[in-house]
Formats: sequence, structure tokens, C-alpha cells
Amino acid sequence: MTRRKKNPLPRLIQSFFCDHLERVRGASPHTIRAYKDTLRILLIFLADKHRCSVDKLDLTHMQVDNILDFLSHIEKRRGNTAGTRNSRLAAIRSFFKHLGRQDPTNAEQFYQVLSLQAKKARQRPAFYLEPEEVKVILEKPDRKTFTGLRDRALILFLYNSGARVGETLMVKEDDLHLERPHQVMLHGKGKKDRLCPLWRETAMALKRLLSSDSPSSNSVIFRNLRGETLSRDGVAYILNKYVVLSHTDLPRLRRHKVTPHVLRHSCAVALLQAGNDVTVIRDYLGHATVATTNRYISTNLQMKREALESFWKKSGLSTSNARSWKPKGGLLAFLSSL
Repeated sequence: MTRRKKNPLPRLIQSFFCDHLERVRGASPHTIRAYKDTLRILLIFLADKHRCSVDKLDLTHMQVDNILDFLSHIEKRRGNTAGTRNSRLAAIRSFFKHLGRQDPTNAEQFYQVLSLQAKKARQRPAFYLEPEEVKVILEKPDRKTFTGLRDRALILFLYNSGARVGETLMVKEDDLHLERPHQVMLHGKGKKDRLCPLWRETAMALKRLLSSDSPSSNSVIFRNLRGETLSRDGVAYILNKYVVLSHTDLPRLRRHKVTPHVLRHSCAVALLQAGNDVTVIRDYLGHATVATTNRYISTNLQMKREALESFWKKSGLSTSNARSWKPKGGLLAFLSSL
């Protein structure tokens, strides 16, 4: 009686997360969560496609045709954008590189998946809020309640720092310096920390929040009513609540979805409008390259208008004594007679 060979896929998935991502690469919790979500969706898709349980999947299901079907599925059935599709593919490619290192006998099968290319994604202009619009939203929370103090401090912090939601939710009291110079230590992607200055108003809002809640130095600042860390969905819900309350004053926001990341875009554009160099903005936001920051230059319509006006003035096409044409009374009478 031949002994049945043990399915290696569960062990390889576990070693990918526990050994490769955590121990070897030292990946951040954000990266691990993103890769986990991708593999979970992939395994569920493959199990549905082959009409078996996830536990029955093995390396024979990890074929390039199945991966292509999965990528098509998340675009057509789940409504993912090309950018999201490319992010999912990047996670899959990382997993298949690990498979190739652990199981060289199936290298050709894994190489076919690694040969899949990212899809060209349309680069849409980043939507952002003008400072006057953010100011209206910040007036909506009720500062007489704990939730109002927390919500205003949260929105103000997101706009002031341009921090990602994950970075914001990791901030603890020890990371804050609320006396002069006001600043916060942000723990960014790739375990890259950066100091970010805070406005006096932001520091005061955080002080009021801390005095009303009094978290310990090793607990996060932004928590729900149960004392737990706010979730990403919770932050999005809080922001959306006050955006909806601002619709009467800001009717244009009815046509847009204002997410926490929009506040990050808004911070970047405000810094750009203030005349800051893109390298400064790159460091402020924690971008890996200036190329990521440069997209805000193409987004900023006001700077385009100013550049166009400056070009028109320097072109020499406009004349200082030019006067607008006004029709004469006789001409109007002639036109009226036609």
C-alpha cells in the first residue's frame, strides 16, 4: 500500500507569511495584510472554480491559466480597477517567487505565472479638497462631546500631516510632541519613520482629546467608544458623516466620494500651492520617489491657470493699450433693421 503524499501547499503558504515576509523581509503589517487578502480571495476563487474546498487545493491548481482567470474575475465580477488588479498580481508574483525557491522541481510552472505582466492603468487626476472646503468640514463636529473632539482631531490630523490611514491609526501618545515645536513621529511604509510638523491648532485639538480620554502612553490615540483602535472603515465612516453634513455648504462634494486618502491628496496640493519643492513634499508625505509626488503637479488646476497666465504675459501677444471692442449705436440700429 503506497503512502499518500502530503499536500505541501498549506505549509508553503504558512512559510511564505511567517518565514519569508516576517522573518526574512521584515514586511510591515500593511504589506502582510494586503498579501493575505489577495491569497484569501485567490484560494476562494480557485475552490469555487474547481468545486472543492479550500483545504483540497494543491500546487496543481496553481497554473497560469487559473491565475489569468482570477485576474479577469476580480476586474469583471468584483469591479476592481487595473491598478488594484496590478497590486493583486504583485502579491501573487511574490508568493510564486517563494514557491520557486521552495520547490524548484515545478520551476517552469511557477515561471509562467511570474512572466505575467502588469496591465496598463489609466492615471486619473487625484481628487482633492480646497482649504476652504476642509475648513467647512472641520466646523461640523460637536466639540462639546468626546466623539466630536475625537472626530475633529482626526480629520485635522489627517489633513495637517497627509498621513496614510494606517499611519494615523498607529500614532500613540509617545509619538506626539505637543509643545513647541509641535510634531509627530509617523511610522510609514517599509518601516520608514518620519517626523511631521503639526499646526498649533492640531496640537491643541490633540491635547483636548488626550485630556478627555487619557490613554496610556503605549495605546493608540484614535480609538472607538470601546477603547479599541479605530478601523479603516471607521475612519472612512467618520469623515463621510461630516462631508454629508457639509453638502449644503459644499454642493460639489455631492458628486465625489471623499475618502481619508483624499485628505492626503489635499495636503499634498496645498503644500504645492504654497510653493514647496516636490522633494520637500516627497519627504513630508513619505513617498518612495519624486515620481509619485509629481502627479500632484498635473492635478493642480490653479497652478495650470497661473502658468498659462504667466506664459500669456511673457509671450508678448497681449498689448498694453488694447481696448475691448464696443459696438456703435449706428451698427446696432443696422443689425436691428435686418
